[in-house]
Amino acid sequence: MKRIWLAALAGTACVPGFAHAQISDPKPGQGAPPSGPAPAPSAAPAPAQDGTVRMPPVDESPIVPDAQFEAAMPKIEGDINAPLEAMPSPTGSPTPGPAPATQGQAAQQVREHAEESFAAAPAEDPEFARPLPPLSEFKVEPPVEDKVADKKSLTIRYTTHEEGLSAVGLAGLFEDLSALKNGGGRAANTAMVAARAREDERLAIRLLQSRGYYDATAISTVDQNPQTPGTVRATISATAGPLYRLGDVKVASDPTVPPGLLLDELNLNPGDPIEAERVQGAEANVALRLPQQGYPFVKVGQRDILLDGETHVGDYTLPIELGPRAVFGDIRTEVGGDSGARRGERASRSERRQERRRRVRQPAFDADHIRVLRRYKPGALYDIRAVDDLREAMIATSLFSTVSVEPVRTGQAGPDDTEVVDLLVRQNPGRPRTLAAELGYSTGQGIRLTGSWTHRNLFPPEGALIVAGVLGTQEQGLTTTFRRSNAGQRDKTFQIAAALNHQDYDAYESYTGTLSFRFSRDSTPIWQKRWTYFYGAELVGANEDRWNYNSNRRDRGTWLIAAAPLFLGYDSSDNLLNPTRGFRIKANASPETSVRGAARPYARFMLEGTYYQPVSDSIVIAGRARVGSIMGIARDDLPPSRRYYSGGGGSVRGFGYQELGPRSPDGKPVGGRSFNEFAIEARYRFGNYGIVPFIDAGQVYEGIYPTGKNIRFGAGIGGRLYTNFGPIRVDVATPINRKPGESKVSLYISIGQAF
Repeated sequence: MKRIWLAALAGTACVPGFAHAQISDPKPGQGAPPSGPAPAPSAAPAPAQDGTVRMPPVDESPIVPDAQFEAAMPKIEGDINAPLEAMPSPTGSPTPGPAPATQGQAAQQVREHAEESFAAAPAEDPEFARPLPPLSEFKVEPPVEDKVADKKSLTIRYTTHEEGLSAVGLAGLFEDLSALKNGGGRAANTAMVAARAREDERLAIRLLQSRGYYDATAISTVDQNPQTPGTVRATISATAGPLYRLGDVKVASDPTVPPGLLLDELNLNPGDPIEAERVQGAEANVALRLPQQGYPFVKVGQRDILLDGETHVGDYTLPIELGPRAVFGDIRTEVGGDSGARRGERASRSERRQERRRRVRQPAFDADHIRVLRRYKPGALYDIRAVDDLREAMIATSLFSTVSVEPVRTGQAGPDDTEVVDLLVRQNPGRPRTLAAELGYSTGQGIRLTGSWTHRNLFPPEGALIVAGVLGTQEQGLTTTFRRSNAGQRDKTFQIAAALNHQDYDAYESYTGTLSFRFSRDSTPIWQKRWTYFYGAELVGANEDRWNYNSNRRDRGTWLIAAAPLFLGYDSSDNLLNPTRGFRIKANASPETSVRGAARPYARFMLEGTYYQPVSDSIVIAGRARVGSIMGIARDDLPPSRRYYSGGGGSVRGFGYQELGPRSPDGKPVGGRSFNEFAIEARYRFGNYGIVPFIDAGQVYEGIYPTGKNIRFGAGIGGRLYTNFGPIRVDVATPINRKPGESKVSLYISIGQAF
């Protein structure tokens, strides 16, 4: 029996202090010993009668007798500091010449002899006296090396071949992770190829064991490639061995409610292969599903699988610490999420300063407002999905730099043997102000620059003040808005706005002032919702010019308009700014009354649908249809700014802004009471860029029903630059069957897709 988390090591055994050697005599014909005196014969060990080998006694007598050694040593007599005697000549006679009488004479003779032994030093070369050249004149560039030649000489090519992994479906994964494959078939030398092959040996064994083949083996070979001279072939041969399967599956834990919950969520059954991915996924499922069913503090321990090498069965045991079964309690909140982690550590001066700021900083939300955001009721069974939803709702407000939500035990008993847990919200407020700007251009509207300043929490909680302006060649305006998000109810927004605006287009010139309020449920890029709506009221005062058909001339008039706009939308698309699949439906209705001399009630309606369908990984087909109608009033009694128009970047591309539809005798658009529009485009994306060919169609009608007659078409192509805040769009289009006075080419630049 063995456990798969243990490793057995096999090696060679040795006895300390024991060594042996073998000496062999040369065989006949292999050569004789070198010439010279033969070595003294050594006594060979002779076997005793009992079979043991005994060595002969060792002769310990001295090689040179002591008396002979002392006689050969020179005698030292008298003063030990006296000068040394002359060395005898090789023949045994003293060196010729008189001996020095004193030590000083001997030293003088030594000096004279040394002077005679050395030649006189030559004169110094004048080159050594010259000053060194400046450092800047030295050439410090390294010599140019023939790197190409070196690389070619040090690079060999190899091929890789695997055996045994395809049969168990691991060939593809092996190729993705293989060191040989990642080397690209090149290496500096054969040793590097062999090292990569040994790494792939271990990889093959790990892959096979991950699929349940715990007796797997692998071996690598590197040899010359007979088919391609000058290259080598690395072969990884793997043997899977028997497949191990689960035997008994046990969970060591306290009982759950309902019984058997752990085994159901673990979903490991006897007879299943012991695959690493499946086992780890089953354990992760327990850690995920138990907090969704009332166990917030569950802890999954370390598994134990005991393998039987004979039956190829592994008994599985998983310890789990359940913790209490819990229900939701109250909300707690505190500022700062990292102060506890720093406790007991030495903090720098800047860190201590930031810590002091956190202590005095007020939370963005108090506990009462956080209770508005939660979707669960106190006393409900704990579900971590509701906790995640609360955290995401707080992130969507964009008022926090960091925010976390975690359960906290209270020790308070709940119903049905549960414990009440509170949610602790740790929040670090972020910067509440935002400054934004957008620049665009389109034929008919000219250049349009919009900017806004927002304080998202000027009136806590979530009371925002927004000041926005428009500066363009044909439009200027200023709007101030107060907005309360999550106003008494999650996802419900209340806002009041006041606006002044001037528009100067071919269809009309108007000066308008607007007061409005609305309640809404809106989507944001962070929190995209399926259902959205708004309802409210607005009061508009407008001074506009128009073509007066009664007097057959253009004049100006002032209108007072009261409206109650309504909107309902459904969005199943996958992205708010750049959808690639799904559809959207939008419906608008606005009962209104126009007052100029007399009150004239009427109603405006509009319906729009868009659809997005991917046809490949890089191409999306997008389509749009939109119709509108105004009922209950004659066109000439409507203020020009409340009529329907078509043409432009967000309408029918290829035509100028508000260019389609009926025209007055002076050649300017007059608008209508109904319209229809259609568009289809193919969005081809490659990396962060895209190309979009498109065809648009539409028309404006004087009557209340869009008849579909005389529909105009525009065609063009656009470019996209995809960024993290949405695509930047540049479209160029031209009308088909262009009429006199219509734009030849229209250009549109903005942020976001056309629809």
